[in-house]
Amino acid sequence: MNILNRIVSDVHLMFRRPVREQYGALCYRVKKKHAAVEVLIITSRDTGRWVIPKGWPMDGKSASAAAAREAWEEAGVKGTVGAEPVGSYHYMKGLPHGLKVDCRVRVFPLAVDDVCKNFPEKGERRAEWVDCAEAASRVQEPGLKTLLIAFERKILGEAVPGAKNGAAGA
Repeated sequence: MNILNRIVSDVHLMFRRPVREQYGALCYRVKKKHAAVEVLIITSRDTGRWVIPKGWPMDGKSASAAAAREAWEEAGVKGTVGAEPVGSYHYMKGLPHGLKVDCRVRVFPLAVDDVCKNFPEKGERRAEWVDCAEAASRVQEPGLKTLLIAFERKILGEAVPGAKNGAAGA
């Protein structure tokens, strides 16, 4: 009977808990000569799927500061983080013992200006700089795919005057 009670308890938790919130960093750099945006994607430690750096809220840190901290811990990058999210997406977070919970990830832009040689999760993940279309093709979450494509258009429009019309920036 103990296992049945546990299953019932887990099901109740899945449906009663509010959506859990995480903060993610969309780490990017702009190649102005070619009017291109590159984003940094990393592999998750558990499944090896392509993701962006993300994590749970941190005491004493704003949402954007927590996202920036995750970018450094997981990918070794630092830069200027935007105070406002560029969007959000949902995914099912696997917890210990097989329980999965719905997580909403609020995503903050992080303009990378430093790539560190040493960081906490070095050697635990793969990281690659790719264009937004390639990143969107690699990630699994539909909301993150959409966010990546929209982000490229937004950043090119802001960072490279005339890029929307096909003109190259300096």
